[in-house]
Amino acid sequence: MRVAERKIACALAGALFLAGAAAAQQPAQQPATKPAPARPTQPAQHPAPQAQQTAPAAADQNPQRTTASYGDWVVRCEMVPGPPPQKNCEMDQLAQVQGQSQPISRVLVPLMPKGEPPKLFVQVPINVSFTAPLKITTDAKDAGISTPFRRCIPAGCFAEFELKEDLQKKFRAASEPGKILYKNAGDQDVAIPVSFKGFAQAYEALLKQ
Repeated sequence: MRVAERKIACALAGALFLAGAAAAQQPAQQPATKPAPARPTQPAQHPAPQAQQTAPAAADQNPQRTTASYGDWVVRCEMVPGPPPQKNCEMDQLAQVQGQSQPISRVLVPLMPKGEPPKLFVQVPINVSFTAPLKITTDAKDAGISTPFRRCIPAGCFAEFELKEDLQKKFRAASEPGKILYKNAGDQDVAIPVSFKGFAQAYEALLKQ
């Protein structure tokens, strides 16, 4: 596995532990899930002046984070101390079952290193069937795009799409709710909603980082 892929895999595994996985394995006709509300924009976190005076070395090791909301998507950046310092950015969307606080899916677009093609990752609970691919649709009439699951770890199972230009245009133009579709280990259809509201603005903001 290349260094870039290793870093992305670690970020995916550590960012979201999919509690409430059983709820995600309900058949598609069960009560629908919904994208989690985008978190409000927060300013970068800086160590307090007093902390800098008493322990400057420790304060310098604290990563600085920023978040910004665009519709149903959130762009996050983290400045990791070096040497050399590194800025890691991504945009994502969570979905959760109504009445439950824990997310059941995550759609992530990381800012890839220069020279690497843009990619979109989908994380769902580990109870999946590998006999059927994961599919993303942009509306009820869309045949969708599909890809096999790439890997499963205790935090969830992951599917990966190359975010080519035509796919970017498709997501930018989508005006209706879409779905993440796959089969669970019981061979039941699972449908999780995904929203493309704010995708274009979030992606533009991500590329500017």
